[in-house]
Formats: sequence, C-alpha cells, structure tokens
Amino acid sequence: MEIGRVVGTVVSTIKSPGLNSFKLLVVTPIAVTQEMTSPDDTATYVAVDLVGAGEGEIVLVTRGSAARIPDAADVPTDAAIIAVVDNVQIGSENAYSKA
Repeated sequence: MEIGRVVGTVVSTIKSPGLNSFKLLVVTPIAVTQEMTSPDDTATYVAVDLVGAGEGEIVLVTRGSAARIPDAADVPTDAAIIAVVDNVQIGSENAYSKA
C-alpha cells in the first residue's frame, strides 16, 4: 500500500461494464515524511475509487493484484483507492491532519 494525493479525475463515457459504478482518479504518490510531499520523479497513475475520495484528498492506495475489485473480477485493475486518510503521525509528530 502507498499514500498518495488525488490530483485529478478521468472521465470515460465508455468503459468495461465492471467499472461503470466507479470513479477513476489521478493519484500522485506521496513520500511519508514530515512534509508529506511528492518526490519530483514520481509518476502519476489512475486508480479506481472504491471509497468516494475527492480531488486534493490524501488517500491510501493498493496496487497490483490486491487492487482487484471483487464484483468485477474480469476487469483488469492495477490501482484502487481503499481509504481516505484523516491523520498521519510519524513518531510523536503529526505529519498530516485532514481537519
């Protein structure tokens, strides 16, 4: 799993039937540090939104075979947003808080 920031959306009027009820979001990975920033050489990717995330939110993403959608087993998915992050704490310091 990795932490990322939703930076955009993908609109597709025609897609595999198993994906019809899901949003597709563009995610940039974030380095889990006190700054919670994206490394300069990080590539963005598209993820299936399973939790109702929105643009600008920090999310938890699973990739690879773990990103398969149970109800759409025949649809290839490589990344899935599985949580919206509320807080990240590193040691005793709060690195990120949604509020």
